[in-house]
Amino acid sequence: MPITWSPFTGTYCKRQRVQAVRMESQYLRRCLGSCLKKGLAEVVEHRPADPIEYLAHWIYHYKRTLDEEQKRTLERLELEKEQQAALEELEMLRRMKEEELMIQQRLEEQRQEQEREKLKLQSEEKKMQLQQKDPEENEKTIAEITDRAGAPNLTTVEELDESGLSEVSVWKERNYK
Repeated sequence: MPITWSPFTGTYCKRQRVQAVRMESQYLRRCLGSCLKKGLAEVVEHRPADPIEYLAHWIYHYKRTLDEEQKRTLERLELEKEQQAALEELEMLRRMKEEELMIQQRLEEQRQEQEREKLKLQSEEKKMQLQQKDPEENEKTIAEITDRAGAPNLTTVEELDESGLSEVSVWKERNYK
């Protein structure tokens, strides 16, 4: 190692120069190591007339290629995020659709139950109305029930059975006891 002059200390200093060279070589290895290796290998392989210009263009092209790869990587990551978000949205929509169908089924079941209750109440009301009607109303003639002009006005005819009782009186006795 050559001995170098240090303007800061005013002395020759070999140790500082060695440290500076190490730091510079570490920087160059970290930042340009693989790029320079590949570029110099290309220069050796192609043996251009102007190797410095060739290396400069090759490094420029190398940098452009790295930038494009980084851009594609970022775009791919962004697309993957968007795809994941779309899948999550589809899953959410599917769950919402299932929930909507369940709600519709419950509403339909409730509507049907209400309809059954309504029909049951109507049926019970009709039975009660029939039971509350005057029993003599059941014995009206066709003319009295229909109130139509020209309808026959037939009266009830009582027939006596063998014991001498009429069927109507026997029926009334059985139902009113």
